[in-house]
Amino acid sequence: MLRKVLFSLLGVVALLAVIGGVGAGWVWTTLPEVKGSIDVRGLEAPVEILRDRAGVPHILAKSARDAYFALGFVHAQDRFWQMEAMRRLGAGRLAEVMGAEAVASDKWMRTLGLYKLAEKQFQELSEPVKTALTIYAAGVNAQLEESRKWPWRRPAIEFWLLRYEPQPWKPADSLVWGKIMAMRLGGNWQDEILRARLARKLAPQRVGQLWPLYPDDAPSTVDKIAELTRGLDLEKLAAASPEPAGTPRGASNAWAVARQHTTTRGAILANDPHLRLTAPILWYLVRLKAADLEVAGATVPGMPFTILGHNARVAWGMTSTHSDIQDLFVEQIEADGKQYRTPDGMKPFESESQTIAVKGGDPVKITVRRSRHGPIVSDAVDAIGKVAGKDAAIALAATFLEPKDTTVEALYKLNRAQNWEAFVAALQDWQAPQSNFLFADAAGNIGFVAPGLVPVRKKGWGLVPSPGWDGETDWNGFLPFDHLPKVYNPASGRVVNANNRITPDDYPHFITTDWAPPYRAERILDRLKAQPQSPLTTGKLQHDEVSGMARRLLPLLLEVEPTDDMSKAVHARLQKWNGTMSRGRPEPLMFSTWLLELNRAIYADELGELVDDYLDLRPEFIHSVLTRHQQWCDDVRTPEPEDCKGRILLALKRAVDGLVARHGSNPSQWQWGRVHVAHFPNPVLGGLPWIGGIAEIDVASDGGNYTVNRGASRVSDPRHPFRHVHGAGYRAIYDLSDLRQSRFVIATGQSGNPFSGHYKDQLDDWLEGRFVSLSPAVASLKSANAPTLVLKPAAAGR
Repeated sequence: MLRKVLFSLLGVVALLAVIGGVGAGWVWTTLPEVKGSIDVRGLEAPVEILRDRAGVPHILAKSARDAYFALGFVHAQDRFWQMEAMRRLGAGRLAEVMGAEAVASDKWMRTLGLYKLAEKQFQELSEPVKTALTIYAAGVNAQLEESRKWPWRRPAIEFWLLRYEPQPWKPADSLVWGKIMAMRLGGNWQDEILRARLARKLAPQRVGQLWPLYPDDAPSTVDKIAELTRGLDLEKLAAASPEPAGTPRGASNAWAVARQHTTTRGAILANDPHLRLTAPILWYLVRLKAADLEVAGATVPGMPFTILGHNARVAWGMTSTHSDIQDLFVEQIEADGKQYRTPDGMKPFESESQTIAVKGGDPVKITVRRSRHGPIVSDAVDAIGKVAGKDAAIALAATFLEPKDTTVEALYKLNRAQNWEAFVAALQDWQAPQSNFLFADAAGNIGFVAPGLVPVRKKGWGLVPSPGWDGETDWNGFLPFDHLPKVYNPASGRVVNANNRITPDDYPHFITTDWAPPYRAERILDRLKAQPQSPLTTGKLQHDEVSGMARRLLPLLLEVEPTDDMSKAVHARLQKWNGTMSRGRPEPLMFSTWLLELNRAIYADELGELVDDYLDLRPEFIHSVLTRHQQWCDDVRTPEPEDCKGRILLALKRAVDGLVARHGSNPSQWQWGRVHVAHFPNPVLGGLPWIGGIAEIDVASDGGNYTVNRGASRVSDPRHPFRHVHGAGYRAIYDLSDLRQSRFVIATGQSGNPFSGHYKDQLDDWLEGRFVSLSPAVASLKSANAPTLVLKPAAAGR
């Protein structure tokens, strides 16, 4: 009997070993070749690709042309599914491989027509940029060919799961990424829809108060929009947004310090762009070195140019301007649906029928219409209605939908700029989205310019949908480049931007009212003035956890005197708190929960079913209520009046009760990091058993929505209101006294493969404020036996 049991156990062990061996073999086939040599078609000369300890490729080529080829090759090795998902999203072709759940996204993207614009854009580019995009695509396709040499290999795990082979890469596939980013970073049309929906419930001036920076003349505009859009299904259009309500918008930090304020005697530039967290992160580190191109920094898989980084003389960083570069127009339509009204009479729509292929389902046929203002986005969600008895629809005007987009030309030239004049000249080609660029060079100069198309409106602010038929609010061209904000070597020796206002009070042109609150910018400037800067102090500042918002708002909340013991204990702790949002402390959790409950207590009664669409921490609005507009504190659902102190106490009690229920009755054991968890979802692999636990990344993190070390949350998420979903996926410090001393880190790792050692090997460095170098000597890499892959030109005919 014992012998049978032993044999059975041995059999199970053997079976598990076989399964494990097969599994290990399969995992091995999903990893890229990083050693040896490969013959490829399209190269002019051999290229060496050395990978350092972080898996960062150091590409050594004879020419920029071959460097771009090799970059396409390594991007495809490490991140091809990310590239594939990006181009399918932009082309409206996700449903082909993902099924019916992706149809809504495909309808939206096809309505916008991003991929058709990218195809047209490629044809109009200069020959050098066309060549770079074409040879990059050849490098991507060389790697795809290499992956097909063995029947069991695939370019990424996702292709195994979805059971299809990718098509060859095209230059337009690279260009559509810029369109997607411009769409995401310039998404203020959602606020236009929200204001219009709120105008159906609230008086115009109250709608204006919900956005404290709203222009003085906005209420009359809102008053008109209530009637203009009353017959339209704005709820459907709001639901069409690619991001849920309350999702943090693109944000970033950047600052440049002239050499008189540094310990290195050279300029220092710091940059950390804030975007949605994903696994893998958007950014990919690389160093390119050729006779006619030397650049290092952050690339995006799918694009051949370095987006953020430095060359041999110049470093640059970028933040979002938050400019108002989108407007919605209500179009009146003839009954046949083929014509719409203009100031010059009826005009036919541009119209096209398209078919969306759906995996496992029937094809979906759609008609895409376009007016003189732009695509009819209400068609994407069947949100047609009536205005003044006429059929009506909504068109989107956006700078990223403009023809003849030269933005990619700017990137090509920016990578090669050797001084301020060339830097500014390069950015004259930048169109969408308008962005803030910071500059520093090896001579110690610093500067700032905000290039991009800024609409000039005939009338109005573009804050709500406008009538499309009268032409009164049409765009009348764009601001000339020379009228855009710009500064070079300011007397202060410092340039700072954290999405705060970039124009003086007397600036004569309208850019936006959506500047970020100044808390991050003020904190950065205060710390820069406090001491001369070094790369070390700059890195600490990037990880600064102090919330200026909390320091400003908390005294107003602490004016109340709670009556119950638990609320008193929380109140007492917050009185001693300095606003530092550390993951191991309870105070950030207490304050954030209190502020969230205060938002609900102040406007949930007025907003009703729209409360979740507006819900956020809204510190500027809350401050305006507690200091100027206290009528918001009255609950309109009750006959007796309520005051702000009562609302603050109610919010505190609700917050404390909720915290006790979730975290126990000992406040000293509450921790911000238990709810403020940096969440890096993997869209395809994350939902799978076993592998999902490897592919998804969660780690407790510091910071909050208003700290320099920004860990932004979507507080309207009912399950995870304080989950860290948006932040600095890339950080860099450029030391212009010696660019070899520059420092970099990304939030996850170089690889998109969860089984790779480089899938998340930079996570701890990112979390704790450490960095990697992109400038080790080639000799030192070789002496350390860095994995080296040599790409060789294939012999003719092969």
